[in-house]
Amino acid sequence: MKLILDYNIVEACRKDAEIIASQIQTMIDQHSTVAVERTILRMLGIDGVNEFDIPYVNVVVDHIKSTADIRKGVAYYLAKVIEKENLTPQAIAEAISKKTINLADYDSPEKPNIELLTPHLETTEAQIRAQKATRKQWQKETQFPEKYVIVATGNIYEDIEQAISAAKKGADIIAVIRTTGQSLLDYVPHGATTEGFGGTYATQENFRLMRKALDEVSKTENRYIKLVNYASGLCMPEIAAMGAIERLDMMLNDSLYGIIFRDINMKRTFVDQYFSRVISAYAEITINTGEDNYLTTSDAFDHAHTVIASQFINEQFAKKASMPETLMGLGHAYEIDPNLENSFSYEIAQAQLSRQLFPNAPLKYMPPTKHMTGDIFQGTMQNTLFNIASVITQQNIHLLGMLTEAIHTPFMSDRAIALNNANYMYKAFKDFAATIDIKEGSLIDQRAKTVLNEAKQLLDTIREEGLFKTLEKGTFAGVSRKETQGKGLDGVFKKANVYQNPVIDRMLASLKEGTS
Repeated sequence: MKLILDYNIVEACRKDAEIIASQIQTMIDQHSTVAVERTILRMLGIDGVNEFDIPYVNVVVDHIKSTADIRKGVAYYLAKVIEKENLTPQAIAEAISKKTINLADYDSPEKPNIELLTPHLETTEAQIRAQKATRKQWQKETQFPEKYVIVATGNIYEDIEQAISAAKKGADIIAVIRTTGQSLLDYVPHGATTEGFGGTYATQENFRLMRKALDEVSKTENRYIKLVNYASGLCMPEIAAMGAIERLDMMLNDSLYGIIFRDINMKRTFVDQYFSRVISAYAEITINTGEDNYLTTSDAFDHAHTVIASQFINEQFAKKASMPETLMGLGHAYEIDPNLENSFSYEIAQAQLSRQLFPNAPLKYMPPTKHMTGDIFQGTMQNTLFNIASVITQQNIHLLGMLTEAIHTPFMSDRAIALNNANYMYKAFKDFAATIDIKEGSLIDQRAKTVLNEAKQLLDTIREEGLFKTLEKGTFAGVSRKETQGKGLDGVFKKANVYQNPVIDRMLASLKEGTS
């Protein structure tokens, strides 16, 4: 089953998206953020919290902001202290917390010897490489679509029980939904957590506990169960680093989602997403982008082209971070209005269009949510059509729809029913697409071409106006944001001439050489 597309238009879309991403990359290269600096500290091995439960990485960055010059970056100051005092990064952080070291005292005209940080970075890089090797040992040939389910109890230990249950029922991917509002915290909580609303805190210890549990169930099921969390919000690169260290397999990581749906400043988001994607590329973590969310606030028929345009843009931002296409889990969703005549045909056109435009990407397909009413029988029919669409358009990552969507957080029984439905449709429609030809001039053919042409027109406009202006106009999801507003702007700064980020430098060099 294939659409007959004009690939001159497709290439023109990619060229537009590359120009759009390059315009933003110029700004990214000139700036850093407090989250980027905290991530460098984590990669240097700094961990834990002080007696006030403040993460040491926050202690160091806040200290530099208040007493020294954050524009020089944390690597500048730590290298200076190591050269003079021969302390480990962790010891430096603890001394700053106790106020026995003032980094302002280490400001000087001489350039720091950044190579002094190398042994500490190598330790963390070795951990990440070991996790990648473990993943490769586990993974065998994958059946697509991969069945993706969520756990969201708020208690990591209860999440583990639910995750094990789902894996034994046939789930391939477990996503631990993050507690409401964590994306707006400018720090990462520490340790195992048992209280959360609508989800569970993303912490390194929670990552470790869930990974351990899924490894154990992987052994009993004789197949690798993947783990997902969220590298988004004000701590995007930090959480990506934690995920790399603890062997998460996928992370939600979008270049626009935080701006549009969480009112995080656009400069902050773009700078943070770049570093987080470099880390994910290095750690071979598949990212999931958030285009599906556009259709929860905009009509899926009228605004389908905004999803395609955003997918092209997300692809180019990922390429700027040296990420291979095989890790770009570009997102879309089955949010078509069930009352629309020919709704299934329109959705097939959209899903197949995404599949053909990004043939190497592990596309992530999201279930009906917007038009779920609480009628579990109607909801089951909508999810069945979604499952069929996923199979015949060869989606990769398939988030299961729940019959109780719009009623409550799914019970284990709801998840079991969803897995039964998906398993049935996967078998029933396994080779169905091979029997279908999409006729030129048919409804599906014309719809796909219309969406592609509209996406091209939108990308032309964004290229001319710039992405900042586009976001201000509310083009995506109908939500307007401004360049000088939004949460986290005070954590963005322009780099000084002596600024260095050895983590990005080392990771990009490894990716370029193919030695990561």
